[in-house]
Amino acid sequence: MTRFTIPRDVFMGDDAISNLTSIKGKKAYIVIGSERLKKDGTLGKVEGYLKEAGIESKVFIGVEHDPSVQTVKKGVAEMLDYQPDWIIGIGGGSPIDAAKAMWLFYEYPDFTFEEAIKPFNLPELRKKARFIGITTTSGTATEVTSFSVITDKETGIKYPIADFNLTPDIAIVDTNLVLTLTPEVVANTGLDVLTHAIEAYVSTMATPLTDALAMKAIEMTVANLAGSFKEDMTARKNMHIAQNLAGMAFSNAILGIVHSMAHKTGDIFTIPHGMANAIYLSYAIEYNAKTAPKKYAEIATQLRLSGSTEQELVKSLVDLIKNMRQEFNIPASLKEFGVNEAEFLDRLPSLAKTAVADPCTGTNPRTIDDATMENLYRAAYYGEEVNF
Repeated sequence: MTRFTIPRDVFMGDDAISNLTSIKGKKAYIVIGSERLKKDGTLGKVEGYLKEAGIESKVFIGVEHDPSVQTVKKGVAEMLDYQPDWIIGIGGGSPIDAAKAMWLFYEYPDFTFEEAIKPFNLPELRKKARFIGITTTSGTATEVTSFSVITDKETGIKYPIADFNLTPDIAIVDTNLVLTLTPEVVANTGLDVLTHAIEAYVSTMATPLTDALAMKAIEMTVANLAGSFKEDMTARKNMHIAQNLAGMAFSNAILGIVHSMAHKTGDIFTIPHGMANAIYLSYAIEYNAKTAPKKYAEIATQLRLSGSTEQELVKSLVDLIKNMRQEFNIPASLKEFGVNEAEFLDRLPSLAKTAVADPCTGTNPRTIDDATMENLYRAAYYGEEVNF
């Protein structure tokens, strides 16, 4: 038996945030990153719609890139004092992930991060509050997923929390909120979408439901990312929907070693998450396809890439990803990104060990051990073909 969980309601399209006027409640705790959403009027609109619904609100500003344990604890302390019955995360992955973790510890203050990172082991939520995710970037799809990633800034270790309890009650995918994204953000988040969809499609937990969502997300991303990058607003709106579809897919099928590798190096080497995924994706496909080429070949076939054998189709898919990296100014290797070689080699055994232990590794289509993960990291550092 398998399970498929998504938010009860997903509102999408232009001005989708206006649906906040229909929710019922008393207090909302709003979590955002920087002052940007305040300055561009998004926060004011959200507060106005909540007021129209008869809901008072309090705002937490200051979630950093890769939200920290400390930030989560600060938000929880405010929540315990304010006692909201709605928690609303607005922004990219970081503010919404932080809001999810705050939600967990607001409802269970004595719970620990060590307990929280045990996959699908959380206690039942919604005892105090429900959750709304409003995404302003087209990448992480955390507004529809069962994940939250929190970083211990003292150690650099990320805590990926995975549990269907964390799936928001309402997701709002307002296509007007992504029109001012920079090309750099569009590129990084767009290749994050592609990674989500491909990893979900080849996951050992994939189902017909997740396959359908993942494949559509792949098709939409390949068709629209270049246009979005060049500020074609129709393409940009399509990418916002594509990231949502990919999120529904990977929230249920889980991911693979691309994310395992990215989780362990993003904060340590200051690599944006989407860019890290984009770097690792081609190397992971080469590794996985040595024993599990079929579904990669299916993707290539659906995209009408060249090839008459599985191996040829996989190569065409890898080449497509390499070409997309180049088109969107994404480094092809960790070395090209600028990671110091001596530091990389010094950290390599630890990186490999923790990447293998990452929850995403468990659903990768090919198994991997610490020594092999070291070799895979090396290939991604030096830009070498994976032949093992």
